[in-house]
Amino acid sequence: MNRAFQTRCIFLCLVIVSLLSGLSARLVQIQLVDRQRYAASSAKAFHRVERLPAIRGMTVDRNGEPIAKSIPVSSVFVDKNHLFDPKLASFGLAFIEASEDASWKTLKAEDRVRRIYSLRGAILSRESPDVILQKHLARAISLLARPLGMKREEMRAAIETNKAKWFAIAKDIPEDNAERLREIVDENYLHGFAFENSIKRWYTNPNLATHLSGFTGEVEEKLEDGKTTYRMAGRFGIEYTQEEFLAGRDGRREHRRDTRGMIIPGKVNSLLPPRAGLNVKLTIDLGMQAIVEEELDAGLAEFIANRGAVIVMDPKTGEVLAMASRPHFNLNDKKDLQENSFNYAIQAKYEPGSTIKILATAGALNEKLVTPITVFHCPSFLQEKKFSVKDSHSSGMLTFEQIIQKSNNIGCWKMAKQLGVKRYYNYVHGFGFGERTGIQLSGENPGTAAVATLPIDFSRSAYGYFIGVTPIQMANAYCVIAGDGRLWKPTIVRSLIANDGTVVDEFLPESRRQVISPATAEKMRAAMHKVTQLGGTAQKACVAGYKVCGKTGTAVLHDPKRGGYVNGSYVVSFAGFMPADDPAFVCYVVIEDPKTTEVTRYGGTIAAPIFSKIATRLAAHMNLTPTEPIPNSGAPIAKSY
Repeated sequence: MNRAFQTRCIFLCLVIVSLLSGLSARLVQIQLVDRQRYAASSAKAFHRVERLPAIRGMTVDRNGEPIAKSIPVSSVFVDKNHLFDPKLASFGLAFIEASEDASWKTLKAEDRVRRIYSLRGAILSRESPDVILQKHLARAISLLARPLGMKREEMRAAIETNKAKWFAIAKDIPEDNAERLREIVDENYLHGFAFENSIKRWYTNPNLATHLSGFTGEVEEKLEDGKTTYRMAGRFGIEYTQEEFLAGRDGRREHRRDTRGMIIPGKVNSLLPPRAGLNVKLTIDLGMQAIVEEELDAGLAEFIANRGAVIVMDPKTGEVLAMASRPHFNLNDKKDLQENSFNYAIQAKYEPGSTIKILATAGALNEKLVTPITVFHCPSFLQEKKFSVKDSHSSGMLTFEQIIQKSNNIGCWKMAKQLGVKRYYNYVHGFGFGERTGIQLSGENPGTAAVATLPIDFSRSAYGYFIGVTPIQMANAYCVIAGDGRLWKPTIVRSLIANDGTVVDEFLPESRRQVISPATAEKMRAAMHKVTQLGGTAQKACVAGYKVCGKTGTAVLHDPKRGGYVNGSYVVSFAGFMPADDPAFVCYVVIEDPKTTEVTRYGGTIAAPIFSKIATRLAAHMNLTPTEPIPNSGAPIAKSY
């Protein structure tokens, strides 16, 4: 045998043996070493997990009236990997041909499937892939565009111009419309369209309690297969702070699909049902909320102002019965959300003016430094060593009660001096100023209540300056006076309730501390009742048939950006409660920078009348029994401050 030929044969055999050995080694690696990885990869290609969104819990008021509820909706996604696959698209064309045959309607389901598979092979052999894809896309658009609320050219452009392989073409479709779309896709063997179930939040009164209720938004999430999905989550207000209870737990359905994307029958599928979220019952009363918002809007319009708040609380428990802030927004369309989402009731910080005088007066009374009949000399001008204190409202010899009734600055300063800096600021902080109240809402401002180091700052703090407060702090502080001298933690959430009505958890009233004695609180109520009587600064806060207690406040508006004060701009307020002997509610009204020229801009002329209108309607809503005879109309009304 030729030696050269023999050498070539041996070399060829060695090459073949080497190749076969390498192939065998690769097969061993695939079958033994990488078996799990390839098995997992293969399973992933045909394994599908469908998210089953949990129904978000409802938000209801204290009487069970719905505020926010969830509506099942669906989103339609385009899967270009399937939409532009000729092998899958051919099923839709085969269905068209098969359904046009006269015998189609008489065929059984399994015979129809066989007919479609038979025609599909013929279509793949005679039509080019591009023609199949264009016909399938045109068919899909003609069937789906109108039910999706789109024009055909609009839908085509949305599909062809989007570079993503998986994207949503329509969101928040009502469930009945989505079910019809599913039927169209399935009946016509269309491929490349998938449905994701989701939940849309709907607010029954979208302009009511907006800052309190809050809203939800979509959170984008990546699935295991790299596709994008969206989940509803609380973004603001109660929706945000109670997210862990409202959200529930999503479920899932797992199944296997064949190469055509069809569910493989007979395979064991896994199902984890979703768990609905808990319903959150709030402390607010929607009827009271509507009254507060209507009168706040009317007051802002009358006195030409844009910003303000009203808070109504139960002084015996600290429950918030109503809370409104302006400006606000619509919860369903969220128009102008960025400009109007500031929650004035818990986020605004301002110097309160004379409403803060309860600190020096209640403190001096509680420490037994004074009695209701203690007399002070209150000139219109008091010169201290390095500063002066002025008061143009009244002067002369005034009793403790008259100092409160006439809102006298010098009298309050004298009582603060009697307390001294340390004891005075013990009451400042005891009433809750300088710290967050702990209300179940996000973004609360703690205010400022730094201990004054200069005598002039100490004097100003006694009658409403050199201290930054929030409306919720003021309302809560007046609950101390209207109640038994105890400071409560303001409560918004009353309980968590399952769908079957079971109460899962309750948020009981939480006392933070005893600030003043019940006897002191009672004496303060007697003095504050005189504020709304003849000679007081808040006669316009009167409510026919009831004894009303309260205190006015007027402060020049501080400029937080440039410092100093804004000449001619004021923050006016009134804190009141009724009936005087056993208060059913505390109502705090604050209006920022009213521009009216019809009345002098004081708490007694702007905030007090708003309180009167709210309190009159609240008394009827709460069925409060009148305690006083209704006075004759035309009674003289003195000047208010």
